[in-house]
Amino acid sequence: MSPAGVGVVIVTYQSAGVIERCLRSLRGVEQAVVVDNASTDHSATVARNTLLARVIANETNRGFAAAVNQGVAALKTPLILVLNPDVELQAGFEESAPIVREALRPEVGLVGGRLEDEDGAYQEGFGVRALPTPGALLAEALLLNRVWPGNPWNRRYRCVGFDPSAAQDCEQPAGAFLLFRREIFERMGGFDEDFYPLWFEDVDFCWRIRAAGYRIRYEPTARGRHLGAHSIGSLSAANRHKAWYGNLLRFADKHFSTAENLALRAAATVGLAVRGIGRGLTAGGIQEGRACFHAIRTVWSRPHSFSRDAGGAFERTRAA
Repeated sequence: MSPAGVGVVIVTYQSAGVIERCLRSLRGVEQAVVVDNASTDHSATVARNTLLARVIANETNRGFAAAVNQGVAALKTPLILVLNPDVELQAGFEESAPIVREALRPEVGLVGGRLEDEDGAYQEGFGVRALPTPGALLAEALLLNRVWPGNPWNRRYRCVGFDPSAAQDCEQPAGAFLLFRREIFERMGGFDEDFYPLWFEDVDFCWRIRAAGYRIRYEPTARGRHLGAHSIGSLSAANRHKAWYGNLLRFADKHFSTAENLALRAAATVGLAVRGIGRGLTAGGIQEGRACFHAIRTVWSRPHSFSRDAGGAFERTRAA
């Protein structure tokens, strides 16, 4: 095995329509593991039939973070690539690849690649972001970005004006396409599995890497075509709101002050109420409107954790 050998972890959930293209795009990798989180669309079977990866089929939806940790444990390579199943790589991961060379630098903790739309355009606002400040998350929670998209908090957080053609330091590449050394992953303790089922686990991982003194890099020659949001549609509106707001507040619990936490909770309450009223007044939007008001209970519940059932659904619980 090469000292720069790359192993790939791909977490699937309702990904049967995209996983084959993803696996067939892998070049220059030594091992690939697909961890399926109890999909009901035969994602695991499709992945297994390609004969291109080892497939671990979970009986329950363990969440993205836990599945990544599970996949890394199954690999033996010194470099780990976390890749979403809806990403089709446009470049290989041979030892000479710039992204591999970057990841091997001792001062670098993580490298993100360039995520593109189907037409090859860089996905601005998603591909690379700044680590969130309390102000940025307040703007998100209050829905300020919907009525004032050009506000300064949103522009900084979503890195509006970022030059996607230049290799450079950055703060938070999207979790859809991340390369790092195994030693970094182990030193950080892996992904925090309490971010369930998804959202903010990649943000937290980048935060901890930078807090430990490592640089995070962006490498534009490592390109991936990204479909985006293919699994999110399988979540109900209620579960989407619970997961996003619950994990936002878990992130705040870990990294922000008590006063900042209270401000975020108040902002989330207002934002959910406004969204709930707005949705409730539209044709066919009553169910989502109710989901917004139900999610307000999530905002004021602590700590932020979910229980999982065998079907992959989740409900709010209080830890002992």
